[in-house]
Amino acid sequence: MPGFAHHAIPNVTRDPLNASTALVVLYTGPVSMSESIRYEHINSVGLITLDNPPVNAFSLALRVSLRDALTQAIEDDGVTAIVITGGGRMFSAGADITEFDSGVSNQSPTLPELIELVENAPKPVVAAIHGNAMGGGCELCLGCHGRVAASGTKIGLPEVTLGIVPGAGGTQRMPRLIGVPAALNMIVSGKPLTAEQAHKLGLIDELTDSETNLVESGLSLALQLAELGDPVRTRDRDERLAEARDEPELFDQFRRKIAHRARGFEAPYACIECVEAALWKPFSEGVLFERETFQRCRKSLQSKAQRHVFFAERQARKVQGLASDTTVLQVTRAAVLGCGTMGGGIAMCFANAGIRVTVTESTQDALDRGMDMIKKNYHATVSKGRLSREDAEARLALIEPTLDFETVGNADFVIEAVFENMDLKKDIFARLDSVCHSNAVLATNTSSLDINDIAAVTSRPEQVLGTHFFSPANVMRLLEIVRGSQTSPEVLATAMSLSQRLQKVGVVVGVCDSFAANRMLYPYTRQAEFLVEEGALPEQVDRVLYDLGFPMGPFAMSDLAGLDVGYKIRQHREPSQTKNLRHSTIADQLYELGRYGQKTRAGWYQYGEDGRTPVSDPEVTQTIIATSEKLGIDRTEIPDEEILQRCMYPLINEGARILEEGIVERSSDLDLVWLYGYGFPRYRGGPMFWADSLGLAHVYETMKNFHDIHPDWLEPAPLLEQLAREGKTFGEWRAP
Repeated sequence: MPGFAHHAIPNVTRDPLNASTALVVLYTGPVSMSESIRYEHINSVGLITLDNPPVNAFSLALRVSLRDALTQAIEDDGVTAIVITGGGRMFSAGADITEFDSGVSNQSPTLPELIELVENAPKPVVAAIHGNAMGGGCELCLGCHGRVAASGTKIGLPEVTLGIVPGAGGTQRMPRLIGVPAALNMIVSGKPLTAEQAHKLGLIDELTDSETNLVESGLSLALQLAELGDPVRTRDRDERLAEARDEPELFDQFRRKIAHRARGFEAPYACIECVEAALWKPFSEGVLFERETFQRCRKSLQSKAQRHVFFAERQARKVQGLASDTTVLQVTRAAVLGCGTMGGGIAMCFANAGIRVTVTESTQDALDRGMDMIKKNYHATVSKGRLSREDAEARLALIEPTLDFETVGNADFVIEAVFENMDLKKDIFARLDSVCHSNAVLATNTSSLDINDIAAVTSRPEQVLGTHFFSPANVMRLLEIVRGSQTSPEVLATAMSLSQRLQKVGVVVGVCDSFAANRMLYPYTRQAEFLVEEGALPEQVDRVLYDLGFPMGPFAMSDLAGLDVGYKIRQHREPSQTKNLRHSTIADQLYELGRYGQKTRAGWYQYGEDGRTPVSDPEVTQTIIATSEKLGIDRTEIPDEEILQRCMYPLINEGARILEEGIVERSSDLDLVWLYGYGFPRYRGGPMFWADSLGLAHVYETMKNFHDIHPDWLEPAPLLEQLAREGKTFGEWRAP
């Protein structure tokens, strides 16, 4: 049995008919009860059940009750061993994050104090784990003397995703159990292990095939350990650490390995430092170092930003007009109209979720090209080791290509994903209205058009809404769910539920030109192009935004999306939609030169053999300078700070207008849109949170100064001005 190298523990058969080897359960009834803990005797074992629904978070009340139950069991001469398990659907999701800022998490008994009580107990303590054991829940298990888990359980230390390190000994005990390399991978990524993986590594001592015999297995292991004498503490184990002391360079190697994906984040490197401390410091000093690091990270702006995102994702699921018991329509079959880049990606989303999907096109050539691209995408995922060949084939089998439009009539959820043309979309929805069954949800993937106008051509506008996926749809996690004026609560609830099945972050927005995401994008890209006209170059602008934390700047992003796509969208937008505001013509000139971006290996940049690496292009520079001369602009050097403010503050300003118009319910929804739609750095919390951290008075005054110079297109939003004058934040704002 992994994890008990110091003891030879006999294999106990689970045959209830064999009294000599089986655990005979003698239940003596509850000994004590509290609001968050159940404590009872079974044989000579004290069974403690965490009972703080829904996720058994370690609130102060639970910690107090757990301490009292542990103390009672330790002092009871009739108890020879202790088992801790979780009530409900999981062991524990860890700390109560809402206590972080209030200081309650530091009130005694703290989680580290509880785990020390467990580890130093004179009687063996076994964790019986099911569902999830995350964060502090995992750390409690690490402090126990044995661990059993039901098959399918997930166990992990995801603190890094909140901008912190494990703070209750996780970075010190985990490497002692599974070794330093495995612990680094687990802690720095924040990704959980399955019970099977954990068992293989030595973190879990026994696996059970189901939750029904989990407690029995825990009781059996506890009794075995009691027979062996004093329990072995995790803190005293050194053999796995000794293995790593012969390879001290592994920490620097690991830092280099994560450098790209951890760019800008502080917590991953803090986690590495804590694991390194486990190797070289005595346990007591290592735990102290970890706790100090945890407290420092907890107070950091990065952690506050990442915790903001954590709560924002949960808040986004709370939509005005949707009660918790709103009926969700059944979706067992889907249909996607169009098999281009977007349609094919959307079809993959359904297939990846195990939902059968029909894909239609107007011509066989278009359908074949689309299916070839889908197959190519799956092949690439398999070649990278992210998907097995069998799983890829199973998903492909769920996608049914056809030229027969009538076949979509069997679908429960239909998504139109054709080109952004209102007349074309209206024609399609009129046809859908006639062929789809009466309960079908009719959705459009439009990125900017009026959902209400599209719904009006049907006899069931209450069943129409927008589902705006982001490209590539099978990769990007954002899904803007556009609620029309007549969209029913049931249809909206169904779209929200579906977004979770598709593993998307669904954000509900109202109807307006370009909705929330692209509407905020326009002033961002517009200002970037104006800055180029005034004296900057694309590579400088992109560098400034990259340094802020974006994966790429606006010009590299434009090349990735395709300058031809942007050109066609501009051609189809009405002057009223752009408020008759001037935009730079440089992108149009590049389009007319046949420079469409990465697809033609030339756009704002040149692209070499790999088609991905941007290189400055003298032809683009000449085009920019010639345009500036034609406009009578005297090009000057533009500071990086002005570039940052000119791109980001108008974006934030537009977000304020969107809030004021009620297009979204809360500013954190806009943060999610930019985090998952455009790669805004998570450690800054989203543009609206970032603005709050800068101070809205500063943002407003800067915008006001810009507006004095450019009175036609940088006017501060009324809500921005109001909040700045009142000393409030976007996060505090609530719709009247």
